[in-house]
Amino acid sequence: MIHSQLPATHLTYICSMKDAIESIAFSKSADGLVPAIVQDYTTGKVLMQGYMNEEALHKTEETGLVTFYSRSKKRLWTKGEESGHHLRLRQILVDCDKDSLLIKAEPQGPVCHTGADTCWSEKNVSQDFLSYLEHIIALRRSGPDETSYVKSLFEKGLNKIAQKVGEEAVELVIEAKDVNRALFLGEAADLLFHYLVLLQAKDCSLADVVGLLQQRHQPK
Repeated sequence: MIHSQLPATHLTYICSMKDAIESIAFSKSADGLVPAIVQDYTTGKVLMQGYMNEEALHKTEETGLVTFYSRSKKRLWTKGEESGHHLRLRQILVDCDKDSLLIKAEPQGPVCHTGADTCWSEKNVSQDFLSYLEHIIALRRSGPDETSYVKSLFEKGLNKIAQKVGEEAVELVIEAKDVNRALFLGEAADLLFHYLVLLQAKDCSLADVVGLLQQRHQPK
C-alpha cells in the first residue's frame, strides 16, 4: 500500500493497514478512542501520545501523515496542520490486547507545542553514539562558531570533504599493513568521522546506508 506523498522505501508496515484497522478494538472504549503512542522511527525516542478513532486511523493511512482525534477540538487533527511539523508515517504496530497503537514516524520538526523535541522535553537524539555524532555534525554545520573544524570543512565545499575522506582511507590502508593497533584504530576513527561529514554534505544519513544494507540482506 503506497502513498503518493511518500516513496515506497519510506513505508514499512509491520501489519497491513487493513489488518490493523480490523483488529483494533475501538469498541472497548465508550468514546471509540484508543491511545496512540508516537515513537521516532530513527532514534527510538518516544515523542508524544494522542488518541485515534477509526476515522483518524483511516486518514493516517490515506495521507501518510499521523492524524489523531482531538478530544478538546472534537474533530480529527493532523499533527502539524498549523505548524507544518508533521509526523510522516513509517510503521504501525498493534499491542497484544488490540486496544492501543504504536506509531513509528519521522518528525518534520519539534513535536511538542512548547517547541521541545518531545512532549517529555527530551532531546530527540539516539542513544547510539554514531547517531548522536551525526546530530552534532549537523549542529556544527549550521552553527555560528567560525573556529569549528566541521564548519570549516563544509565551507570549503563537497570536493574538499570528499578529498578528505579519500586521504583518511589511504592512511587507514597504510596503517592496516602495520602492526600498531592504536594507530590503526585512530585512522579508522578519522575515516568514520569524515565519512559521516560526507554523508551530511550529500544530505544523506547513516540510517539511509543501514537501510540499504538491510534491503540487500533480505533473502532472495
